[in-house]
Amino acid sequence: MKLRQNARHFASQKALETPVVRSVARTGLVRLHTRIFLGKADPAHADERRDHLDDLFEYTVDSYLAALQEGYSEAEAREITHIQANFDFYNHGWTEMMEIPTDELEAHYDRYADFFEEWGITIADPLGDFADGPVAAAPSTPERLDDPVHPHAEGGFADDVYVERADGELVVGGRDEPESVSLTDAVGVDESTADADESPSES
Repeated sequence: MKLRQNARHFASQKALETPVVRSVARTGLVRLHTRIFLGKADPAHADERRDHLDDLFEYTVDSYLAALQEGYSEAEAREITHIQANFDFYNHGWTEMMEIPTDELEAHYDRYADFFEEWGITIADPLGDFADGPVAAAPSTPERLDDPVHPHAEGGFADDVYVERADGELVVGGRDEPESVSLTDAVGVDESTADADESPSES
């Protein structure tokens, strides 16, 4: 998968690991991800998916933190959460929201198989053990799986995590963590960052 990565991502990571601001960072990240992906949804179905996406992203914050604790890089941990979301979109037939083509789902799973198997995550069960509470239901569009259209998906990046730098160059593995980051740059901590205009790969 191709991601973007900047100081704000590291600030959000730090905020999630800091008790004083953890809850506002979590709320900001969930709200941001829901807004971004609703913007990619079929407008006729967007509203009915909102509660489901809020719950989905609430749990993927936990998987992000678990991956970091297990030694995955910031980019890898964030990619894990995006893969989980794409499994969920696939299961619901929400192909227009997907970031990776349907035929690359298994390849992305295989790259993080150790983590996914540890936490009971499969393509059919994207949250695995992280879903320790209810997830709001939302109507599926299974007919879209017969001839998937995913205008926001980019293929050819299933073998590693790719990070696109500001100058457009692709690097494998992600950036090194900055020596210092400001918590005020984290999503949700400064309310203006929670409403930034971003694409899903930047979230």
